[in-house]
Amino acid sequence: MQPLLHVDQLQTVFPSDHGDVIAVNNVSFSLNRGETIGIVGESGSGKSVTSLSIMRLISASGRIAKGSISYHSANGDVIDLAKLSPDVMRKYRGKELAMIFQEPMTSLNPVLTCGYQVAEALRLHLKLSKKEARLKTIELFEKVQLPRAAQLYDAYPHEISGGQKQRVMIAMAISCNPSVLIADEPTTALDVTVQKTILELLKSLQQEREMGMLFITHDLGVIAEIADKIVVMYKGNVVEYGTVSEIFKHPKHPYTKSLLACRPPLDRRVKRLPIVSDFMKEEVDGTFSAVETDVNIAIASQVITNAERLKHLAQLYCQSPILQVEQLKTWFPVRRGWFGGKREFIKAVDDVSFNVYPGETLGLVGESGCGKTTLGRSIIRLIEPTGGKVIFKEKDFAALQGEELRAMRKNIQIIFQDPYSSLNPRMTIGHAIMEPMQVHQLHENNSVRKEKVMELLQRVSLKHEYFDRYPHEFSGGQRQRICIARALALQPQFIICDESVSALDVSVQAQVLNLLNELKREFGFTYIFISHDLSVVKFMSDRMIVMNKGKIEEMGDPDEIYNAPSSAYTQRLISAIPAINF
Repeated sequence: MQPLLHVDQLQTVFPSDHGDVIAVNNVSFSLNRGETIGIVGESGSGKSVTSLSIMRLISASGRIAKGSISYHSANGDVIDLAKLSPDVMRKYRGKELAMIFQEPMTSLNPVLTCGYQVAEALRLHLKLSKKEARLKTIELFEKVQLPRAAQLYDAYPHEISGGQKQRVMIAMAISCNPSVLIADEPTTALDVTVQKTILELLKSLQQEREMGMLFITHDLGVIAEIADKIVVMYKGNVVEYGTVSEIFKHPKHPYTKSLLACRPPLDRRVKRLPIVSDFMKEEVDGTFSAVETDVNIAIASQVITNAERLKHLAQLYCQSPILQVEQLKTWFPVRRGWFGGKREFIKAVDDVSFNVYPGETLGLVGESGCGKTTLGRSIIRLIEPTGGKVIFKEKDFAALQGEELRAMRKNIQIIFQDPYSSLNPRMTIGHAIMEPMQVHQLHENNSVRKEKVMELLQRVSLKHEYFDRYPHEFSGGQRQRICIARALALQPQFIICDESVSALDVSVQAQVLNLLNELKREFGFTYIFISHDLSVVKFMSDRMIVMNKGKIEEMGDPDEIYNAPSSAYTQRLISAIPAINF
């Protein structure tokens, strides 16, 4: 049987001041009809460039230097997509081969309605009338399980949730019944429950239409759920290729072993997560070698015993709380009733109470819209609460004003989800870290402040020469380290981590989580750690709060909540976590 798509020795290059950069190097694999191949690897491994090369969507500066991309069409023709002119490729793109992009908000046009954007593809490729395209789009919206499909046709992207936007993108991708569907990180920023429904939807659509699917992700748990075969990429090269069972049961390459080991375990507690350098050592010439030490023994030595954990918890909870949240409410008005009647509110945080103890990490978990982020921002008064109290070190944070509030804020810092948007693109990272020191007049002068910045860069494993570089010159993991260094600049006692690792690769995520724990032990920090990823919260937290619709669903020991959840909502969250059962 001929493969639906055969990629052979593909090489894609981009020019730079120091010569061509090989982003994809001699990549080969075959995709059959009805089959799913998962492509995994860290950022920069070449996953997305491989998919964009197949779709011929690489930027104008990039080029396919060699290799072929053979597509076997339904009528028996074999087309080398790498050799097609742009005009001819447009006839295949969207109709024969379609793609779901990682970030639906940036992929959808904000000034056009969701329905119009899907109907546009139908009218272009299938030559439907405006009325026919509208009816077909509504039918597609129903197929991808969008609520109120007819009304959503006229909705703009900003008016719907992240999961709904991703469904619109899926509807657009399958609209012309393509033979090949490429899904590039389609569930990365989604909650586990939304992720599960999207994966189930893609699987059912694929089986119904017998599409071949390339599914790109850095999450091996997701791959275990959806893929038949796996391509593991590292720095543009395929380092391992085989069935899901082969790769998960008997990984051969040290890089594959590291990706599997970096995931926070759900069955035990560990002090430190393994990272890529535990499994492989990169040489100066860019080659790598396997680390000789027995990594399994090293990992086993990091396991926290029950006795150690009980002793740690006893030390935490014999103290007075550092933070007390009492009946906190943050409501947003949506509209006023007729004739000045009763106003309606979205109760983002509704009567929430809890304590946090010095040196504790309190995890906050739940789906998007449950109130996690609003709660974190209300505590620090980046959003003004509607009611309730936030008592930090025996002072009511919610009642402070002016200089008193500014002085108190120095002790509570926040690390945001997206490090790039929280850094000024026109300010060097050295000055971004120094700026809060200047605002709060820490240290005698800028010379001393610069020395402190250098110390902080070193502490978060960044080089001194990075001081004069700009945010765009760093990777996502490095930018998050910069934001951590900036949070440390004021020597705070309390840090709120708001989805601070959700957009990172699993290996980079492990490094950042290890760093946060090291800093906690070194400086005695107290954390509120917000995430939709229950496995990450379980690894980080001493106690965990599950939130749903602005209220606390349940609160307690993370192990107990995971093993015996009392709430149906928590049970649903846990059952949605992708598992590797091989």
